[in-house]
Amino acid sequence: MLRPNKYAHPDKTIIHVAYLLLSRLKMKRIDEFTSLLEYVKKRIEGGETLFLPALNFLYLLGLIEYRQKTDSIEYVGHNEII
Repeated sequence: MLRPNKYAHPDKTIIHVAYLLLSRLKMKRIDEFTSLLEYVKKRIEGGETLFLPALNFLYLLGLIEYRQKTDSIEYVGHNEII
């Protein structure tokens, strides 16, 4: 469960990493998996441990899709979900 507590640092949570990924994907529309991982590593210390859970969170919300042929993540947004 994604519940904040007084011990969680606001910049080192799954929701913050998901926000970073979503803001980057909204600008670029599609980005490579490794490029996104490097972006999170640069922005947050220890961000590689939060990267996959944040991607899973965005996927479950229906905001992103994984493109296997190009190993890329694509932002699909709310309006484009079938």
